[in-house]
Amino acid sequence: MSGGYLPTPAGTTHKSVFPPIDDYAFLSDCETTCLIARNGSVEWMCVPRPDSPSIFGAMLDRSAGHFRIGPYGRNVPAARRYLPGGLIVETTWQTETGWLIVRDALVLGPWHNNSSRSRSHRRTPMDWDAEHMLLRTVKCVNGVVELEMSCEPAFDYHRGGADWQYSGEVYEQATASCEIDGCPTLTLSTNLRIGLEGREARARTRMKEGDEVFVALSWSDLPAPSTFEEAAEKMWATTESWRQWITLGRFPDHPWRGYLQRSALTLKGLTYAPTGALMAAATTSLPETPRGERNWDYRYTWVRDSTFALWGLYTLGLDREADDFFAFLHDVTTDADGKPVPLQVLYGIGGEREITESELPHMSGYDGAQPVRVGNDAYNQDQHDIWGTILDSVYLHVKSRQQVPETLWPMLERQVQAAIENWRNPDRGIWEVRGEPKHFTSSKIMCWVALDRGTKLAEWHGEYDYAKKWHDIAEEIRADILDNGVNSEGVFTQSYGSDTLDASLLLAVLLRFLPPTDHRIRATVLAIADDLTENGLVLRYRTDTTDDGLAGEEGSFTICSFWLVSALVEIGELARARQLCERLLGYASPLKLYAEEIDSHTGRHLGNFPQAFTHLALINAVMHIIRAEESHNVGQFHPAHPSR
Repeated sequence: MSGGYLPTPAGTTHKSVFPPIDDYAFLSDCETTCLIARNGSVEWMCVPRPDSPSIFGAMLDRSAGHFRIGPYGRNVPAARRYLPGGLIVETTWQTETGWLIVRDALVLGPWHNNSSRSRSHRRTPMDWDAEHMLLRTVKCVNGVVELEMSCEPAFDYHRGGADWQYSGEVYEQATASCEIDGCPTLTLSTNLRIGLEGREARARTRMKEGDEVFVALSWSDLPAPSTFEEAAEKMWATTESWRQWITLGRFPDHPWRGYLQRSALTLKGLTYAPTGALMAAATTSLPETPRGERNWDYRYTWVRDSTFALWGLYTLGLDREADDFFAFLHDVTTDADGKPVPLQVLYGIGGEREITESELPHMSGYDGAQPVRVGNDAYNQDQHDIWGTILDSVYLHVKSRQQVPETLWPMLERQVQAAIENWRNPDRGIWEVRGEPKHFTSSKIMCWVALDRGTKLAEWHGEYDYAKKWHDIAEEIRADILDNGVNSEGVFTQSYGSDTLDASLLLAVLLRFLPPTDHRIRATVLAIADDLTENGLVLRYRTDTTDDGLAGEEGSFTICSFWLVSALVEIGELARARQLCERLLGYASPLKLYAEEIDSHTGRHLGNFPQAFTHLALINAVMHIIRAEESHNVGQFHPAHPSR
């Protein structure tokens, strides 16, 4: 990786002061997230929630706040990795005179709300809970190294400066605040000596072999460590909590196991434990086109993304998060009086229904990509795929029990009814195009999924009249799609009456709309593989043939490439699927993370990071190949999501 070189729209590279998107490490305690650049600088962090205004925003403007700890005068470490089984980053530094090891974590500890109930938690309390603290420990393992620490918050998306005051007995603690209403108070605790210089808190020391240092940034009343031993204990507890969680999963003994575990941990890290919501990504406004305008805020929970993400966790046996997410769905589809309200495309992670979009013109944007946006106006769009994704997810969730929980049934009935009432109408589609609504074929397929899964769920619930009625409507929708959404060559098209390809139509086989042996499925999968790719990577659609309301091109959507892997396996093209999967795994960041897109010319990651949608598709694709290869000896393939 050549540091600092970023792709341009022409496919060349230029030197940039911004790190490549795939250079960042992702941390989470399931209540807060942050991104750390390779040079040891926290460049994106929002507290107390991931969708709160940023306190460190250098990722979107180099003057918008950072928190770095590392050797003086060094920006490129010798190595960096996640400790196995968790979200703790270890960075190893080499200088001319010595070696340092830095570990970073958002701290998890034993459940702490024991004297009063949590004001934010609405889900069942677990054994572990966020301690609202970013902990950084440093150990000198050889020689002598000059260490520096710089903490420079910029509150409210760089609209409020930090006012630092000492809050300890001598130099071991300082507190940063801001005059803007609602800004959090940050407390910096360390066994270094803090100096305050304007909006920056700094520390410098010479470390020799065996020396140990900690720095903790906290934003709650929970006590920070006062000694390195206490800091090490918190780091161990965080490691233990993550490893206890990942041990619940079922991971195959395969060379790709590490990618599956990292993707599962990333999906878990994108959950918001107090409500059960799952964010689409941890960031806002990382560009889909270098220095372009396709910059969106993904720090919210899309019903579609979340339910698809549960596919990946189900596949690995990590389905406990599904219980919390379905409870979240129940919360957002009922009002304060318990009366039903319509399902939206997306919600705030606290269940907020209104997420007004605005721009931050004072921020330069990542590598000059403007505008920087917060909020997302897609919350009030019509997207008819959401009912199908929910019903399919519930179907997977309850299939092993063949019994629908009584509390879920009224919500499920409402979603099926919504699909019945709306399937004939145009919408904005799975890609949330901002052009005119159309009769998108994939939206119609997802309405069929809603009726098909609803039929099965109704049978399990003993509602046989509903099952008969919904089955008949499902067949009506299927016939309509086959009449209007397939061209003369037997290929599914983006919308009724068009000849445009769309990668979302790969879902036709993954969701069992037609069997993999159907000639229309095979024709569609191969057409997308051959004609909707750039350098072998799949585009969502061709921007020159789709009115999405925006200018410029975009990179290949990585989820679509992983969908193609799964679809190729389904139609029997296993060798081609494995070749593509190996290539996609080779595009992973050094820490096995993925953004939304990959530039097919340079291999650089584009879009928000890390992206839940991409990691769930990776899990599904990898498991498709592993199961297909295992089944070769017995002559029968078992898909990642069997018997839908």
